[in-house]
Amino acid sequence: MKHIAPTLKQKSFHCPNCGVFAEQTWTRTVSGNYIRTQPNGQQMSENFSLTNYSVAKCTHCENFSIWLVNKMVYPLSGSVEMANPDLPEDIKNDYNEAKDIVNISPRGAAALLRLAVQKLCIHLGEKGTNINDDIKSLVRKGLPEAMQQALDSVRVVGNNAVHPGTIDLNDNIEIAYALFGFVNIICEMLISQPKKVKEYYEKHIPEGIRIGIEKRDTK
Repeated sequence: MKHIAPTLKQKSFHCPNCGVFAEQTWTRTVSGNYIRTQPNGQQMSENFSLTNYSVAKCTHCENFSIWLVNKMVYPLSGSVEMANPDLPEDIKNDYNEAKDIVNISPRGAAALLRLAVQKLCIHLGEKGTNINDDIKSLVRKGLPEAMQQALDSVRVVGNNAVHPGTIDLNDNIEIAYALFGFVNIICEMLISQPKKVKEYYEKHIPEGIRIGIEKRDTK
């Protein structure tokens, strides 16, 4: 299912807390209780209310997202989609770290996603010493053009994040947001789909027939 990013007042979207596409209930009444400790050690309780804030509650996980005017301020991951579960664990950790900081430092998030793509290349059988050479090698092995463009997009934007370049992520955070989707697309096409095909093949095609096919293909 296509990722539906959280949007102010939208009835349903992919929850930034649990990642499930779910209905959201909204309120503009934000109030709380503040307990402060005075110099003499006595605690004082004060009620307060916030203006210009909205809160959405997910009907699936029952957690909240908090919005100031039209921008989500909690959780920090904002509208970024969840990591593809088939990402290797160390790459998933890089993805999630980037997700946690993207609204604070889109440049830092882009650099982390570039690292994630470099690790993906290693996972796909490349050397990992030079990401540009790794992508070139994957292209020679038949990498689809769309996947090459996705990999190079993360590579180039990630490079610009840590070196002087022409792409200013602080002025256009949507560029950083898009990179998360590219990493998930790369994983879906190059890891998830082959995994699903292999699982089906091994489960439903009799072993004798599989052996015959393997002999056919080694001739």
